[in-house]
Amino acid sequence: MGPIALFDKSFLQSLTVDESVWFDHFFLPVVSPLFFVETLADLAKQGTDGSRSPEDEVRIIADKTPVQSGAPCVHHSQICISNLLGQQAPHLGQIPVAGGRPVRGADGKPGVVFEKSPEAEAFARWQRGRFHEVEHDIASNWRAMLSELNLSEVAQRMRALGITPQTCKSVEEAYGIAARLVHSRYESQQQLGLLFSFVQIPVHLQARIAHRWSEAGFPPLAEYAGFAAHVLKVELFFQIALAANLISADRPSNRADIAYLFYLPFCHVFVSGDKLHRRCAPIFLSKQQDFVWAPDLKDDLARINRELMSTSEEQRQEGLHKLASRPPGDASTLVVSLWQKHAPSSDPDDATELTLSPETERKLVEHHNSFAKAPTAPDVADLPADEIQSVSIERLVPAKKGSWWLIPKRVADAEGHEEA
Repeated sequence: MGPIALFDKSFLQSLTVDESVWFDHFFLPVVSPLFFVETLADLAKQGTDGSRSPEDEVRIIADKTPVQSGAPCVHHSQICISNLLGQQAPHLGQIPVAGGRPVRGADGKPGVVFEKSPEAEAFARWQRGRFHEVEHDIASNWRAMLSELNLSEVAQRMRALGITPQTCKSVEEAYGIAARLVHSRYESQQQLGLLFSFVQIPVHLQARIAHRWSEAGFPPLAEYAGFAAHVLKVELFFQIALAANLISADRPSNRADIAYLFYLPFCHVFVSGDKLHRRCAPIFLSKQQDFVWAPDLKDDLARINRELMSTSEEQRQEGLHKLASRPPGDASTLVVSLWQKHAPSSDPDDATELTLSPETERKLVEHHNSFAKAPTAPDVADLPADEIQSVSIERLVPAKKGSWWLIPKRVADAEGHEEA
């Protein structure tokens, strides 16, 4: 299991389909809601050279979207609201996933079944060029929202509070100002007001949230609700940086780009080819995390692809896990170095190959299918996470993608799987 990787749309667009296969195989990608909506936004673009339609552009991105591992992430506003209401937010190494169905297996043990996500089903349709009218509407609304954003007004409001290029001269200083506010025991009402505005918390929840924080004695937001504090810090940083002319107010897309930073707490690495991300993301990352420049990772994925293409056709037909359970190369290569830092348990010296008999495999499949089809058990939903003993995740995975068999060809032929 490789590092959890948050990525932006620019990175995925830069890859070939074959390179995207290895990104999906050697990392656990976080598919942020922003990536989903930004991809949809391409449907509202007008073609300039007549070579490809907007639908073709989206289909190309869908072809490269991770399908083997990782997961679509819950929207940051939902996580923020839950955090403010007392629930612990996921942290580094955990991808917040929605839609889990609580069940009890035949043995009575509690578990959760994650069925195919709407995002995965949508990307599968887009690969086939199928788009619903609602998706065109979402695309148009998203692009209209970006075109109507007035970042200059946001900057003016912050300048009225004394934030200017003279008082804040670097993105590090902008981060420091934002961080001091969320760690302060003062200005609690102001922090709440900003959160309610930025996150668009429903009115019927605002009094309940304020009461809980008050009952706790208004500790610093960073101590009371860490993820909510992170969201507020990103928003404040962005507005301060606008006022200080550290981020351009002339590009509405900067607002969308900065929103990727909401999802940083969950990943080991953030991969982007965006210059704004390259300047700003590292100051939000801990020592346990890395910012990876997209062209560098693309180059190393291309290297991996070239090396593994030298294997025989028979070897490639055995599927990715048999062909390359871990990335080839030494510590000087990027992907291997990221594995050594973020996935040390994947050390080849510790790895043992598990071989199952056909009868054992059959029983394992039967057990999984029985568990996945178990009726919903509402009582399991109230159990602490550490008491959940089984998790089933259903995925839409093609048998072959680009040049590579994702699953063994013999299995695909036997079960009639489609190629992508």
